[in-house]
Amino acid sequence: MKNTLKNKDISQTPFRRDVLKIFNSHKNAIPLSVIEQELSSYNRVTLYRTIKSFIEKNIIHEIVISGEESKYALSKENKDTPYQQHIHFKCRSCNILFCSELDKAITISLEKHKIERLDIQAFGICNKCNIS
Repeated sequence: MKNTLKNKDISQTPFRRDVLKIFNSHKNAIPLSVIEQELSSYNRVTLYRTIKSFIEKNIIHEIVISGEESKYALSKENKDTPYQQHIHFKCRSCNILFCSELDKAITISLEKHKIERLDIQAFGICNKCNIS
């Protein structure tokens, strides 16, 4: 964790380490409310600044689904691009939001536009719920 902050040129405050520990303890995307619950004490402004800084430095990424609270997940490193293309899959049974890697990169071109990031959302039943 210390290396993550150091490699991204972010000062290693105890608070930032605590927030990063929370992300490392969750396998899937989490809302801000979960982060707030898991912190023993925090200043709301400091938390928002930390989240914003982590997003800007590509430590985490934000997932926005219409009508829902934004969720955040750890970003995967890719040497070629700062943003790793993947699908956000929301299970309609357990409501867990998964970041799923793609086998192949999806390419889309729009005339006279430069696409910098592509967000893909899928909804259905996850593997665990499908077995039940």
